[in-house]
Amino acid sequence: MSFDRVRNLLGIEIPIVQGGMVWCSGWRLASAVSNAGGLGLLGAGSMHPQTLAEHIRKCRAATTKPFGVNIPLLYPEMAAIMEILAEEGVKIVFTSAGNPATWTPRLKSKGMTVVHVVSSSRFAQKAEQAGVDAVVAEGFEAGGHNGREETTTLCLVPLVADAVRVPVIAAGGIASGRAILAMEALGASGVQIGSRFAVSQESSAHDNFKMRVIESQEGDTHLTLKQLTPVRLLRNDFFQQVQEAEARGASKDELMQLLGRGRAKRGIFEGDLSEGELEIGQVAAGIRDVRPAAEILKNLWTEYQDARKKITASEC
Repeated sequence: MSFDRVRNLLGIEIPIVQGGMVWCSGWRLASAVSNAGGLGLLGAGSMHPQTLAEHIRKCRAATTKPFGVNIPLLYPEMAAIMEILAEEGVKIVFTSAGNPATWTPRLKSKGMTVVHVVSSSRFAQKAEQAGVDAVVAEGFEAGGHNGREETTTLCLVPLVADAVRVPVIAAGGIASGRAILAMEALGASGVQIGSRFAVSQESSAHDNFKMRVIESQEGDTHLTLKQLTPVRLLRNDFFQQVQEAEARGASKDELMQLLGRGRAKRGIFEGDLSEGELEIGQVAAGIRDVRPAAEILKNLWTEYQDARKKITASEC
């Protein structure tokens, strides 16, 4: 499967999208990735509308390359966000956590390229029917909020690639050039990477959070809050409280009260490693340093090219 479909669609050199993560993906990270040849995304899920407008302007001032905005469709101020996207002339929007049929026509009527994140081939088909230009097939290895299907990226990507005609961008558990090559073999036209960029120098995440990710081992992340919306977290005191509440049969209202507002901000942005929500993917176990985003991107692409050459050479 050619990566040219995503390159051409998004106007980028390297078919790698930096995930629009809450409390990590501000203008510094997005512009750094875009300047290096990938697609940087602003994470609108942790921004008030006017804050998003400021990040869009700063990102545009920092790069002449394409960048985009990632928006959870269940965001309570969607109408205001949509107005800002139009006013600021945003050209690329990634949507998630909601029905794309509601907003996709409005976004496309403003000349925007729309990509929707899906967790199943069925949702991918619905997104295609809604008119999106591409889909992100995200396996449950990914950090943060996940689909309820708990399908791995390895299984999900070929299922989605067979189910739709639009380009498929693979996500979840990708943080190496070898993984990018594997996604290409499975039918992806590009990849989206979150966790590795969450631990970049330009990430807005607190240094405490970054160091906790670097120190993590295999098995340290778990999927929890399945009654509400599944989310992958690192183990900590807050995670243990959630586990205990679920074990005693806590209601959704009780779980919502425990979750409260600002848990993700508390953990990722403010660095509270005990009571905060530490969202990160399974691939955290392979992240061992904090590097500039441009260096991460270039290394990933070099690793991919080297891995591809080895495969090609072994076939000769």
